[in-house]
Amino acid sequence: MIRISDSEFGQFQRFIFETAGITLSEAKKALVSGRLAKRLHACNVKNYGEYFRLLTSGQSPRELQMAVDLLTTNETYFFREPKHFQFLKKVIEARGTRSGPPRIWSAAGSTGEEAYSIAMLLEDCLPGQAWDVLASDISTRVLERARAAHYSMERIANFPPGYLQRFCLKGLDSQEGTMLVDPQLRNRVRFMQVNLNAPLPQIGTFDVVFLRNVLIYFNMETKRKVVQRVVNNIKPGGFLFIGHSESLIEVSGAVELVEPAIYQKPK
Repeated sequence: MIRISDSEFGQFQRFIFETAGITLSEAKKALVSGRLAKRLHACNVKNYGEYFRLLTSGQSPRELQMAVDLLTTNETYFFREPKHFQFLKKVIEARGTRSGPPRIWSAAGSTGEEAYSIAMLLEDCLPGQAWDVLASDISTRVLERARAAHYSMERIANFPPGYLQRFCLKGLDSQEGTMLVDPQLRNRVRFMQVNLNAPLPQIGTFDVVFLRNVLIYFNMETKRKVVQRVVNNIKPGGFLFIGHSESLIEVSGAVELVEPAIYQKPK
């Protein structure tokens, strides 16, 4: 196996920070070499330095995106942090559709479990009514998996009672042990590539934004910029959900803590 030198690792640290705002500690050196090792072979380069020069040469935008995909961490599962979804249900039930269809953004949507969890809850609370769920991620690879909506049954432990039967199709025969989000629900969730470390596209404003378990990868300056961009896209009175291991102390004063890891933008 080809080893990555300290100087080569430093190049990739700067690369992913400048591209996605993600700060890789020295402890991530093995992760970087492990995730990129197959790409060295695929691109027929001898070491990580050559691979880095290929990425920054402008000759292969596709390879550049592939490297970004591999270096961004994507871990999620359905109805992660159930208390967030209990809170969201109360918000949706209280709001209804009197101010128009509720709009929710899964801003670091990864492979789609979070977005589909939100969609199931919305359809449960507002059966047959209009709502809008946007899911975004910097990685095109995980967005492709999200659009496919095909998952292992191991990821359903937190499903509310009845949701699996109502909103999913259980795999049979060769697909045993997997499930597919019902196409009618799947087709109502929109997916978009968005880099939170750059000016956001014109996506409108939202009643709720999920920005969970992504701020931990940013330094303080990047956290402030990302949160400011996101909060600007939250309606007055709307909510921002972050991960329980994260905090907005010294990051933003534009939203107020209302419950653990849940903030509200003043009306």
